[in-house]
Amino acid sequence: MSGAPALGWLGLALLPGIAATLLLTGLPAYLVLIGAAGIGAAAAAAHGDAGVLTALPSRLVGLLDNDLLQALPLYVLMGALLNRLPLADILFRAGLRLVSLGGRARLGAAGPKMVSVALGALLAPMNGSVGASVTVLSRAIGPRLAASGVPARDSVAVVAVASTLGVVVPPSLVLILLGDAMLTAHTMALNEAHRIERVVNTQDVFRGALGPAALVLLASLAIAGLSGLGRTRDVTAVALPAPLRAGEWLVAAATLAFVLTLLAGVVAGYFYAVEAAAMGAVALLVSGALSRHLTARLLRRVLAETAAISGLLFALLMAATTFTLVARALGTDRLLAGFIASLPGDARLSTLVVLGVLTLSAFALDAFEIIFVIVPLVMPPLLVRVPDAVWVSAMTLLALQASYLVPPLGYAVMMARGILGRGDRGVGLARAVAPFLAAQIAILALAFAWPGLTHVGAPPRAAAQPTLSDEEIRRQFQDLAPLDLPPPVLR
Repeated sequence: MSGAPALGWLGLALLPGIAATLLLTGLPAYLVLIGAAGIGAAAAAAHGDAGVLTALPSRLVGLLDNDLLQALPLYVLMGALLNRLPLADILFRAGLRLVSLGGRARLGAAGPKMVSVALGALLAPMNGSVGASVTVLSRAIGPRLAASGVPARDSVAVVAVASTLGVVVPPSLVLILLGDAMLTAHTMALNEAHRIERVVNTQDVFRGALGPAALVLLASLAIAGLSGLGRTRDVTAVALPAPLRAGEWLVAAATLAFVLTLLAGVVAGYFYAVEAAAMGAVALLVSGALSRHLTARLLRRVLAETAAISGLLFALLMAATTFTLVARALGTDRLLAGFIASLPGDARLSTLVVLGVLTLSAFALDAFEIIFVIVPLVMPPLLVRVPDAVWVSAMTLLALQASYLVPPLGYAVMMARGILGRGDRGVGLARAVAPFLAAQIAILALAFAWPGLTHVGAPPRAAAQPTLSDEEIRRQFQDLAPLDLPPPVLR
């Protein structure tokens, strides 16, 4: 029996230590996680409970053997190409001309802000983490908002909101990796609870996010439009871009149609995420080459950026896997499971507690870090009490997105303000972000009160089967298995 109670508390104490170190030092997350894992492993070894750590090599090999991870560098490559090629500029100009009815309507700041939100919904799912989305969209949208006369604090708010759309809009990297993490957590929960039901998969998480994501996107577009129209002083400041040439209109239409087709195909199950990412990357490479925008020098920069970001993500994934294994050796997972199981009331209270933990984590950790480190520890015991894994996944996404927008500590808000280098740091910025944040919290509350919102368009969820005893599981196994197979050894 590994992991004394004191060691379990040590593993729990390492989590805020990781967050504080990241905030105070700025060190890469994978280095901090490896350092924390080293401290925990040393404590486990000193206590004689480090036997489980021998599973680390096979655990890492099994991790990297996951076919789903092939999509990671491909999505990063697509984001780098969309950022480096003039596609973002063409899409922004085309969108601004469309919402202004070709120049006949003067929408003030509403037009640029609505187009920025829409562009964020298109690009953010391909950029990966929230931090990467803020960086890319600050560079792609920020100058255009400034040139359109949008106030600085509104620019920061719009970039931050657009960057977080990649958390909920499928099929982003965040949803892909969360779906894989939820599959593992749900499997562990079913084994622990002795329940027999269908295990959630990535496709289920995509479909579960559709309803809330559509509401978040529509609400963000409406707020961006209404807030822009409400400032009459912006009307004379906004200047429309030059009219697009016929070729640019064709590029904008083709890009939009292609990206939407890929996203819809993945969500509907016609393409796997890896296939869609590969098709998108090849299409962007061919488009850049044919248009002569993708020069040899630019291609080297894109590939170097893709390799650097992908390497960091794989290093983070391996470091997080090492840390979670150490946490299990310390008994932190059993400590958390006991705490969640001891909560009074129904399963909704347990869900609120876990969402609170994720919200606090989002003030210091990016979405990938939360999925790799926090989710494997808190989700299995939660799913023992809450059978609807799709609903829990959607609630997790909504809670993370809202957390990244809470000023002044919201991760996306801080990054956007730092990269853009402008904007009110106090009440003005809070007022600009408040309507978007209020809408997201309202949608989160709606999904919490009405779980059916996360099952819109999905097949009816099968009712959970009753809990089975060990003897019943052995009997069913013997009925189904060949005669020469021994019965399973339980617990």
